[in-house]
Amino acid sequence: MRNNIRLVIADVDGTLVTQQKELTPRAIEAVKRLRGSGIAFSITSGRPPLGMRMFIDALSLTEPFAAFNGGVLVRPDWSVMSQSFVRADFAAKAIEGILRHGLDVWVYTDRDWLVREINAPHVAREQWTVKFAPKVVPDFDAHLDRVAKIVGVSDDYAAVARCEADVQRDCGNHLSAVRSQPYYLDVTHPDANKGHVVTALSEALSIPPAQIATIGDMPNDVLMFQKSGLSIAMGNASPEVQRQAQFLTTSNEEEGFANAMESFILGDRGQGMEKTS
Repeated sequence: MRNNIRLVIADVDGTLVTQQKELTPRAIEAVKRLRGSGIAFSITSGRPPLGMRMFIDALSLTEPFAAFNGGVLVRPDWSVMSQSFVRADFAAKAIEGILRHGLDVWVYTDRDWLVREINAPHVAREQWTVKFAPKVVPDFDAHLDRVAKIVGVSDDYAAVARCEADVQRDCGNHLSAVRSQPYYLDVTHPDANKGHVVTALSEALSIPPAQIATIGDMPNDVLMFQKSGLSIAMGNASPEVQRQAQFLTTSNEEEGFANAMESFILGDRGQGMEKTS
């Protein structure tokens, strides 16, 4: 066991699961071995809570987990620990900015996933991923009082990056705006970020951040790297994200999560591992 780690927090898409959104037997076994070694395990994702339910039973999760990048913290019995909504005026401002950049917009409230067009890019794939359907609305004006997350969607990755910078500039400290995928810009309450997830779970479980390990693949995972005692980037992460972590594992198509747990947390001899510079 490395560095007296007592809790591992894993990103989901691009980290814990394969590109086909599947948990491998080795990933499931790695979580079981963590638990057998007395190490707690939790997950965090930009997904809504219902979009994470398939992992609760598969991994026998017993710790709270974080949906909407920390906007909602939920116990495995589905009781809500905390939730942070985007202020309605800043939600409207963010939506306006996203549309101005030519991105599509989705809105997640605490109850629903709202879209303007059922056949818009990535809607079908997202529905397959989270295992529930969106509601189609003509606009979002009637739903801005309980917004947990706004998503800007486009396959123009450069436009998503520009939109991220502009929303961050225009909304300042009132919102968190960060890409969870090259084609997704997640906009949430400023406390709904993965750095806050580390802080919240540290307090809830009475585990110092120095004894928490985090693993992820995207820019929104860097904040949790910075808050935890041990950080691991996936092999499929960008070079920029890899530079922000202490260690590097293989990709999510090459059992990167299981390799990381076995090598850096459980102390086995891993394959394809290297320490980042």
